[in-house]
Order: sequence, then structure tokens, then C-alpha cells
Amino acid sequence: MDQKEWFPFLLAFLISLPWKITTSALPSEKFLHCLSLRSQNSSSIAELVFTQQNSTYSFVLKSTAKNSRFTTPSTPTPLAIITPMQVSHVQATVSCCRKLGLQLRFRSGGHDFEGLSYTTAYKVPFVVIDLVNLRSVQVNVEKATAWVESGATIGELYYEIARRSRTLAFPAGVGHTVGLGGHLSGGGEGLLLRKFGLAADNVIDARLVDVDGRNLDRKSMGEELFWAIRGGGGGSFGIVLAWELKLVSVPANLTSCSVTKTLEQNATKLVHQWLSIGHKLPKEVHMNVRISRIRTSEDEKKMTIQASFGSVFLGKIDEFVPLMENKFPELDLTKEDCLESSWAESILYSNGFPVGIPLETLLDRNRIPATFFKAKSDSVKQSIPATAFEGLWPKFFEEEAKTASMTLTAYGGKMDEIPETETPNPHRAGNLYNIIYVVTWEQKENKNPKKFMSWMRRVHSFMTPFVSKSPREAYVNYRDLEIGANEIDNDEDSYEQAKIWGVKYFKNNFDRLVHVKTIVDPGNFFRHEQSIPPLSRLLKKRVNRSSLDKN
Repeated sequence: MDQKEWFPFLLAFLISLPWKITTSALPSEKFLHCLSLRSQNSSSIAELVFTQQNSTYSFVLKSTAKNSRFTTPSTPTPLAIITPMQVSHVQATVSCCRKLGLQLRFRSGGHDFEGLSYTTAYKVPFVVIDLVNLRSVQVNVEKATAWVESGATIGELYYEIARRSRTLAFPAGVGHTVGLGGHLSGGGEGLLLRKFGLAADNVIDARLVDVDGRNLDRKSMGEELFWAIRGGGGGSFGIVLAWELKLVSVPANLTSCSVTKTLEQNATKLVHQWLSIGHKLPKEVHMNVRISRIRTSEDEKKMTIQASFGSVFLGKIDEFVPLMENKFPELDLTKEDCLESSWAESILYSNGFPVGIPLETLLDRNRIPATFFKAKSDSVKQSIPATAFEGLWPKFFEEEAKTASMTLTAYGGKMDEIPETETPNPHRAGNLYNIIYVVTWEQKENKNPKKFMSWMRRVHSFMTPFVSKSPREAYVNYRDLEIGANEIDNDEDSYEQAKIWGVKYFKNNFDRLVHVKTIVDPGNFFRHEQSIPPLSRLLKKRVNRSSLDKN
């Protein structure tokens, strides 16, 4: 008998015998009993709950977990996974977790770099809300807006927009399997950020379930909480179930280009030159450089470094090639390096998919398999000297770096015009580039993951002189617990602990986030290893509840 058959009977049994749910009952039993009492239709919600006794539990838990570091046998797992179909299911789960003292994690796509949306290092009982069933996308072409639920992926949003219009887009990321809930909660970088800013800059409303189970929109939650959820990181303020997005206008056809250069083709010099150019290009140009190690075609045993220059231009090839000939002639970009396509098609090409692949590929949530990886990020505020890259290349020739990469994304443009206090994400004017470093490894190599983690730390340490300082900034959507983490049972010192990592993600916006947290969740129910803490009891007396809407 599978879960759908036996679980309704279990809930009915629990309801009929409430006196049997005593203090000696297992936490999972107490949770199921509580959930049954708060559900109008126990058999309906039964189909949405997966416990460790269910044969499909492991599949559901791992189905969207993209970092295999957090799906090993030693990884803490939840008492139950709830896959809600409606707001009341979320409200019931929040209520029961609060009543029973269970921690709550919630995920929209499973791409959290440190697994914080579906596991915990605290070794405490917890429940996961998986928003996979809350994934509707409603596009209004006339108003150029869209309501999208948090469980939808970026690809599902892009597909629905493209199905309705060739000249509308949304400035989110290129990872089509990434869940929108987490992406928007952290800011959301994408191919259009130099023209339209971050994804979170283009959110105009939201619906959130707060710690008291209320279903709030922008008006009822207030402007301060609305500010906090658009870039303050997920898991701190409530569960955002849906977002209203402002869509942007793009040409019916735009240009995507790719040029690769190796060390033997002056890659070092070209990367260094690009650093003084990329952030100054017109807003319509997005450029990044991905650095990795490859085998040379002449000798399969010989390795070299390859720099891949990727670009997307909101215009035609005949406009872009002359522009690059003028701004960056050393790259030697030609028409043959470029392709004209719709905006949605450019997303697929940016992910390395072949020309002509159907747009329905954007709907495939499982297209990108899970892997073991560790990542870190940096902000760059001044050009990096060529000698720095010459010193970096030997690290990419080390054994652990066979599938490692380093990607630099140009800022400037619209990002220079948006104040760093506009949303919690402060990486605006003065930031020339964002860097993400990634090292991956296979299952058979996971017997000794420390060597890959060590490689990442060495690279990150080497880059210290060339990136932002005081603080050394990081991007919250590229979570990194090595820059700091909260302790589970130390609320009195939680602010000082969190500030270590908080100022790196949010700079001066961190204190404002703490202020909001203190008002909306003073008991710190929504928490994880890098959640925003409330002020301690001694400090929060200074916070005026009425100040929420003044800023």
C-alpha cells in the first residue's frame, strides 16, 4: 500500500484518538496529528505529505536538490516534506511547526548553494515545504506584468512570456531550472542587468505568509518588509508564495556571441583588457568571461587555459560587430561568432544548448543534473592586473581544478544608477564586476571532498588583494557558509555573529534587515545558518513598531 492509500487512514486514526498523541509520541507523529487538525480535508492534504516511512520520500527530497554534497547518507533529513497546493496548506504547516518547536525550511528550486532550503547543520528536527506545486505563471501582455508563483522555474516564466510575446522579457538569470522564489529573494542577476537592473528591482508586488500565518500582499505587509524580501535572502521573513513582476521591452531579435581564446592566443592579455572595457559598454551589451582548463586539440595530454567571452546585445549583428570593433578590436569578433534570435532563444544558447533546440527545453526541470560542488563569489572595484591572472593560472592546472571555472560578469550601466539602498542587494555603483568561482567533482571523488574545498579556499585567498575590501563583498544567491554562520542556541549574540557574514552580503543594508526582522519575526521562527537575526531582547526595546513604514 503506497502513501496515497494509507496516509488518509493514518490521519483519520490520529484525529479519532487524540489522547494517544502524548509527550512521548515521535515528533513526526505529533506533526502529522497537528496538520490533520488544521486541514479541512485530511485525505486531500495526505497526498501532499511525504514522511521518512514513505517509499518515495527520498526521491521527493532529492528531486530538485542540485548540490549533491547535501544528499549524502550523512546529511540531516526532514521529518516530513510538504508539497502544498494552496495557501492554507502553508499556513497549517507554519502553525504546526511553531506549536511543536520544529524548524521550517522551504525551497522553490533546490539550487541553494549550501542546501539551506532543504537541510540543516543544526541537527534539530525540521520540516521542508517544497513549493513545486505552486508554480503557475500568468502573463498580462497589455500591462507588461506577470504574476508567478515561487515554485515556478526561471525557464517556466521565460517560456510563458515567449509564448505570449516576442518583445517582452524579464531580467532574471540564465539558469532555466532555478526556482524563482529563491532567485528573487536574493536579488537575481541576469543577462539584462546592465539595462534593467536585477530581477528583484523589477518586482512590484508579492504575497507572503508570515510567522502568524497571515497571507499578506505589498500593501498589508508594508514597504519595509516588501523591501526586505527583494534581495534580503530567502528563509528570514516569511514564505513568499507569489510575485508580481514588471516585464521589460526587448527587440524581437537580439544578438548572442561567443569567442574563445586560449593562453596561446593571448587570453591573459585579452581578459585584462576586457576588465577595463566591459563595464563601460552601452547598457544594451551584457558581457562575461568564463575561465576554465581544457585539453588542447593538438595534444590530448596537454592542458591550457581557455577564456570564453560571451555577450548578448539588444540589437542586430550589424550593429554589434562594428561596436565591438571600435570598443574592443583586440577580441577580433566577427559576424560568424554571433547569432540573431529571440530573447528566449538567447537564454538557451547562453546555456550551451545547440541552435534550433525547441523552446520547450525551458520547461525541463531535470535538464541539468545534480553535482558535487563548492562556490564562492567576489565583487571587483578596480581592474585586476595581468600579473594576477598569470599567478592564478597554475592553480587551474592543479588536479582538483579539472572542471573548475571562474566567471566574471560586467556590471555598470543601469546598476550604476540604482542606489545601493534601493533593495537589500548593495552591489551597485562602484562595482565593476562580479566573480563566481566554482569547483565540481564526481561521486567517486567524494571520498575526499576536502581537497576540492581546499582548492577553492586557496583560489579565494589568492584573489584577496584584487577584490573588494572592508568588507570583502559576496553575493547572497551564491551562499557560502565559510564566510560565517549563525549558532543555533545563541540568540543573545546572534546579531554579532550574523554581522560577520551579513555585511559581506548586504553592507550597510544589514542593519536595516535586522530592524525589519525584529518587527516581523521577533521570535526568530524563520531561521537558518545565514538567516537575518532579530535584535536581542535587550536591544529590540529600542525598535519602534510604528517605524516599519517610515523608511
